[in-house]
Amino acid sequence: MTIASKSTWADRINGFVRKVPTWPLYILYLLPVPWLLYLAQTGGLGREPIKALEHELGEIALQLLIFGLCITPLRRYLGINLLKFRRMFGLLAFTYVTLHLLVWLVLDVGILSQIWADILKRPYITIGMVSFILLVPLALTSNSWSVRKLGPSWRRLHQLAYVAAILGAVHYVMLSKVWAVEPLAYLAVVLGLLALRLPKRRQKQTA
Repeated sequence: MTIASKSTWADRINGFVRKVPTWPLYILYLLPVPWLLYLAQTGGLGREPIKALEHELGEIALQLLIFGLCITPLRRYLGINLLKFRRMFGLLAFTYVTLHLLVWLVLDVGILSQIWADILKRPYITIGMVSFILLVPLALTSNSWSVRKLGPSWRRLHQLAYVAAILGAVHYVMLSKVWAVEPLAYLAVVLGLLALRLPKRRQKQTA
């Protein structure tokens, strides 16, 4: 594919993206929540519906974090501009992480003393909790007012998303307790997407 044809292809995609509003996508991505709850109530999630519900919500959250990480490489290497969806992916990821945590807190454990014991004694839960805590300030500042108020600090703050995504993927790997392909694939994708950011930063440092 030549540079000219690639540019034309990217321009067509960008033209379509500019016409797509974000609010229907919020609704679309939240539709799995009532469906999963219905399946959990009707036996559609197997013999351990609470564990399955936790897993599904957590996996969707990790997928949304990965979608957010894809935006910069797509723009840098292919010229596809999806920046208008970055905030949406971030807020939806936080929503699913919160639901994942609530299912664990309320439906799985339910005992306050046991919750703290699990957080302190089980490394994969500790890592998952740290990932959630890192996402909290990002969700609270995912608005135009915060961007204006924080200025350049806003961008530095939101780089915590990189750490949260890595910890989320590591949490998934450790949760599986075996070297399963799917969790390792998620971790590899996260690390690969972050690695795609490195060359440009090095060029800036040497310039």
